[in-house]
Amino acid sequence: MPNKTIYVSDDDLALYKRAQELAGNLSQAISTALRRYVEMEEGRLEGFDEITVRVGRGTGRKQRFSGVLLAEGGRSNKNGYEAFKVYRSRTGKFVLHADRRNQFNSIQTADGEELNYTGWRSWIGSFSSNQTWSMAQGEATLHVVDTLEELRDLIPEELYALVEEAADQPAVEDLDI
Repeated sequence: MPNKTIYVSDDDLALYKRAQELAGNLSQAISTALRRYVEMEEGRLEGFDEITVRVGRGTGRKQRFSGVLLAEGGRSNKNGYEAFKVYRSRTGKFVLHADRRNQFNSIQTADGEELNYTGWRSWIGSFSSNQTWSMAQGEATLHVVDTLEELRDLIPEELYALVEEAADQPAVEDLDI
């Protein structure tokens, strides 16, 4: 295996030392970091962004990938709201982030009365100064599919039409102007 010499400034010495402690093998740590850097930079040059979304119930956990937003939209009904974002990943897959949130279920007034509202009143309530709002937990999911057809049943028809239109467009169009 060939040897490579890396010159480290005095200011960065502590960083390299900490990397060695964490990785155990500084060469492996440097290779891993460079691999991630090259992947992200190549993606950025191709027009892709680093996307971080939350998935799961409540605040959930974070998931990250390289992609470009194709379309976003949502729909609501008496039970809540669904927000959708559809991305194309760097590998050509379609990534759907769906965030389903329930509307406010009830409002507890200062005298202990519980008011249940539907529709727009569930968002506005009575606006008295002493009240407690109760909001049901939502859930966000991430679906990865290979084809547009697999995406069709997961999103509203109008959003699917937008995704279908944008799917074959380049992530970035360079203009010679």
